[in-house]
Amino acid sequence: MDSVPLIDVGGLRGGSPLAVREIAAQIGAAARSIGFFAIYNHGVAPELTERLFAASAAFFAQPQAEKDAVSKSRAARRYVGYARLAEEGTDKIPAATDRAADYKETFHIQRELDDDGAGEVSRQPLLERNLWPALPGFRAVLTEYFEAMHAVAIDLHRALAVDIGADADVFVRSFEAPLSGLALMRYPPPPSGSDGTRYGAAPHTDWGGFTLLAQDDVGGLEVQRRDDAWIPVDPVPGALVCNIGDALMRWTNDVYLSNPHRVVNRSQRNRYSAAFFCDPSADTPIVPMSTCVSTDRPARYPEVTFADLLRLRREVGAATGRAATRV
Repeated sequence: MDSVPLIDVGGLRGGSPLAVREIAAQIGAAARSIGFFAIYNHGVAPELTERLFAASAAFFAQPQAEKDAVSKSRAARRYVGYARLAEEGTDKIPAATDRAADYKETFHIQRELDDDGAGEVSRQPLLERNLWPALPGFRAVLTEYFEAMHAVAIDLHRALAVDIGADADVFVRSFEAPLSGLALMRYPPPPSGSDGTRYGAAPHTDWGGFTLLAQDDVGGLEVQRRDDAWIPVDPVPGALVCNIGDALMRWTNDVYLSNPHRVVNRSQRNRYSAAFFCDPSADTPIVPMSTCVSTDRPARYPEVTFADLLRLRREVGAATGRAATRV
């Protein structure tokens, strides 16, 4: 495979059962072979994505002091807020402590909580209230985009369930109180003297269910094939890139592939992207689906909650001596 499949998912919402099965089969084939695919006709208005990227550029263009005012260090649990350039690292290999931190800066949110959210935060140790900069319209557009991505995620989860022969809502039922997150990212041009291989995001797999990525036209995202070669995930206007995460790979008993990927900005321009992490509720049991278990493929993992999977990944990230990130 020399490129990531591009799939029309317009039939997932209101389409015939046959159309849904055909789309699900395309998604499933990509999830099994390379763990990456791009989707279009997904229902997110181009105008909303344009506003999101404008808000992202405005945020990162602020003076450093303004960005630091919503730093992750000011959040109670440090899951939301801003991270400075080269403050975070995606490298999850504890031994690789000599690798430079990722050459990007980020801003993270979780789902927006209502006025009664304090009780939910107290019950969920992996959830906290968002930090918001004083930028007009910033909070509104990120919240709107977050909800749009959640709707796409629900459609895709139903398609994935159909592909593995399970009840269409088997995944959706685990998203009543999701731990999903949205990250805005700016990857500057490589530093002076770089040999062109300074990672914006070092090779890694994502932690959760799957990721939906909107990227600008700069390029730089690459995915590793099974023969270890790296191929570009070229930007397609209006498309979202989807990649399978570790939790979904475990959930499907390794039927789906969570594949290493990286970002290298080889241009002389800023690269902007927005990643939505489609993650279930904290107490969701991540245990191999019965339709993915057989005599020939026995269950490969014991049952564990999604919250425990996240804790384990963050502990591994902390062992590298740098802040953990998922992008």
